[in-house]
Order: sequence, then structure tokens, then C-alpha cells
Amino acid sequence: MSEVRRLQTRIVAKVWGRDELPAPFKAPSGERIGEIWFEPPPELPQVLVKYLFTSEKLSVQVHPSDETAWEGEAGKEECWLVLDAEPDARLAIGFSDPITPAEIGAAAQDGTIESRLAWFNARPGDLFYIPAGTVHAIGSGLSLVEVQQASDTTFRLYDYGRPRELHLDRALAVSRGAPYGPEHRRSIADGSVLVDGPHFRLERIEGAPDALTLAAYPGALLVLPLGGKVTARDGSACADAGECLVSSRIDSLDFGEAEVTLLVRSS
Repeated sequence: MSEVRRLQTRIVAKVWGRDELPAPFKAPSGERIGEIWFEPPPELPQVLVKYLFTSEKLSVQVHPSDETAWEGEAGKEECWLVLDAEPDARLAIGFSDPITPAEIGAAAQDGTIESRLAWFNARPGDLFYIPAGTVHAIGSGLSLVEVQQASDTTFRLYDYGRPRELHLDRALAVSRGAPYGPEHRRSIADGSVLVDGPHFRLERIEGAPDALTLAAYPGALLVLPLGGKVTARDGSACADAGECLVSSRIDSLDFGEAEVTLLVRSS
């Protein structure tokens, strides 16, 4: 297997997606694209990276942790890096006040759960880490990079009347009825390391990595150029904005044409 290679891009239509995407992406004619993601490679099977594009609100949902997941499920923690946002774009994370499981269930059933959630303005460069058990919803008008545990275990509490299955019993069993902790929110202005958590590390660099960054990636990593290009030193692969490389070693990569790049590895 090559030391550096470009991952296949998957384009996923969603009811809440967009028919016009920001550059460098382009939606197929007649489709609303909500996700563009990259299959986790064998070198990093625990981490999934995707782009999200919203024209409508996503469902109110929650994910279990590794500890609260049942057999056949998988834990999921994730983070969102805001790339672009309309002026009124918001994200719902946690509750505005403490709330009991019974109250969460009643609010989900009568539709008032939206008003019980804490809504945060989203601006380009904002980073939100979402611990498992945190009830959340992504609003409309957003372009995000999402980094997550490679799990599709999602329990929906509320979906605005869309004809999709809800999972109230499992959702209530894993939901935390608490406000969102400010320690989980930061900005690219705070430094290059955006997440260094129990499941993955996410770092944003401009240009070439410095010595500290090089030392932090001793093994396999994912590389997502947001601007410019990253190339394998042996010329075997390259990635432009909107694409993703996997490399077994960071020193196998040439960042000479890089502008802004995201680096991801498992913890």
C-alpha cells in the first residue's frame, strides 16, 4: 500500500443539503448535497472526516459514548469547524438550563425541545467539540468540517415533522440534560491545535508544519487542504482544497504549496 494516497470522495444527498455548494465543490444537477466525506482508511479506521452543507436545520439528536453504546452500536464524539456561515446561522448544543430526562422526552414529543436548547451564533473559524451524550442540532446556512469517531450511531429526538424514525428511548438513555461546557468551544484565533481529545486530534496549520507539529504526528494522519496543495514527496499523490490525503508519516508530505491545512490523527 502506498505511503501517501488520496482518499475517495463520497457525495451524499440530504433533504437539508444544498443544490449550490461553495467552491471547490459542485452539486450534481437536481441534487441537494448535504455531506461530502472520505472513507476511513485502514491506517485510521477510528476517524471519519466530512464536509457538511446546510440549507435547513438538521434533526435534534444525540450520540452514545463507547461506554453507553449497546452491542451493535458504536460511540461517537465529534467536532465542528465552521468554514462559512450566513449572518443568522446558529448551532444548538446542550440545554439553556438543566433538564430531566422526562422533560427532554416531553419536549421532544410536543416540539418545544428547540426552545429548550442553547443556540450559539456560528462564525467562520469557530470550533465546537461535541462530547457523547450532548443533545445538538446544526442550523441552516452553514458550511462545516466535521471530525468524528467513525460511527453512524445517531438517536433522533425531533425532526421538524420529517417522516424519519425517531429513537426516543435510546436517546433519553444517553442524553445529558445540561448546558454546554464553555471549555468545549474555541476559535482558530486561539492557536493551531483545535482538538486534542480522547479519540482524535485536529490541528489547523498555515503553510508548512513547525517542529512541534511534526513531533505530534509520529504515525498515520489525514491531511485536508483548505487552501493550496499538499503533495507526497515522492510524487505519488497530491490533494487540493476539498480533497483528503492519508499518509503513514507526516515527513512523507511536501507542504511547499500549502496555504491552510487541517491535520487529523487518532488519539
